[in-house]
Amino acid sequence: MSDRTRIYLDHAATSWPKSQSVLHAMLDFAKNCGVAAGRGGYRSAVDAERIVTGVRKEIAKLIEASQSDTISFHANGTAALNAAIHGVVRDGDHVVASAAEHNSVLRPLDNLSREGRIQLTVVPVGTDGCVNSDAFLRAIQTNTRLAVLTHASNVTGAIQPVAEVGKALRDRRTLLLCDAAQSFGAIPVSVQDFHVDLLAAPGHKSSGGPLGTAFLYVAPELHDEFQPWMMGGTGSQSESLEMPNSMPAKLEAGNLNVPALAGWSKALFELGDMQERMHQHRRVAEILLSGLKAIPNLKCYSSEGPLPIVSVNCDGLAPTDFAAILDSEFGIEARAGLHCAALIHDCIGTGNEGTLRLSASASTSEKDIHYAVEAVAQIVGEMTDS
Repeated sequence: MSDRTRIYLDHAATSWPKSQSVLHAMLDFAKNCGVAAGRGGYRSAVDAERIVTGVRKEIAKLIEASQSDTISFHANGTAALNAAIHGVVRDGDHVVASAAEHNSVLRPLDNLSREGRIQLTVVPVGTDGCVNSDAFLRAIQTNTRLAVLTHASNVTGAIQPVAEVGKALRDRRTLLLCDAAQSFGAIPVSVQDFHVDLLAAPGHKSSGGPLGTAFLYVAPELHDEFQPWMMGGTGSQSESLEMPNSMPAKLEAGNLNVPALAGWSKALFELGDMQERMHQHRRVAEILLSGLKAIPNLKCYSSEGPLPIVSVNCDGLAPTDFAAILDSEFGIEARAGLHCAALIHDCIGTGNEGTLRLSASASTSEKDIHYAVEAVAQIVGEMTDS
């Protein structure tokens, strides 16, 4: 990298920079331990397993899960969501999802639908990017096995009515899967308050961990019937060609990314009080949103909320060009396009080109946000004058 100004505003994709303690923990493990977890009884293998167990317990505590064996680890959020979908959906089932979902949800569901294995209903969202809970619940049928609802849109930052939907589904046979990719580590996420059966999130976004980390929560009552999507070695019951039926082993085929988990452990420790962290994110969100909304001739697709994720557009300027100018002329790194969310753009009116998305974190300084807002205003002003 050059020594030019670098303002990173793509935290919705992945957080950066990682803290020094996260990086140190990863390096320390690689240099001084470096072995696989659950693959031996010698001291360093036990140390590796202790790291895995510690992260598992900490995540269970953070999301208010009743027991730590409800938490399984996966290579990324996409793998966790696929494990959830394939774990509970069976041929002939009906599935409901919102148009705000990420392609990590929409693509596996669409694939199952095109293969004729399931029926899929996608519920549109409003122009604010939020799904109406009544409309979502009306889509539930007698044979609806799974409903999927993201906690927060990665395009607009809109918070979805997960708890309201979850509560309404408690007396039905429909399971609820929540994608907490944008919210975990930024605002409180509780499987108890949300009334969800399944919840997935990566570790590399707001919780500050490295890439290559994610978890899936599976409610205890689903453990026996849950089907593993991937199979292989688990370090246990090696004499059997069948996957272990105990959780989380049945979902953790192959070696875990223990160096990354060591880093994630430090990141989770540094989160602190979640209520305070939520207030920090909301403060940054207010500054970013109010600044961008005040720019004449800039179309803003986000509304007030707890997450600093704002999508904008300027007439006559493609989002990709907008992002390129910000990067080359101002050193501001923001993302342009559809943001791996295929269907929400038809609902919010951003068509095939998508949006320019600026996403901050609790640690983003006011100075950097003001600089970014001024840069956007300058670009839009020049477009308007030309």
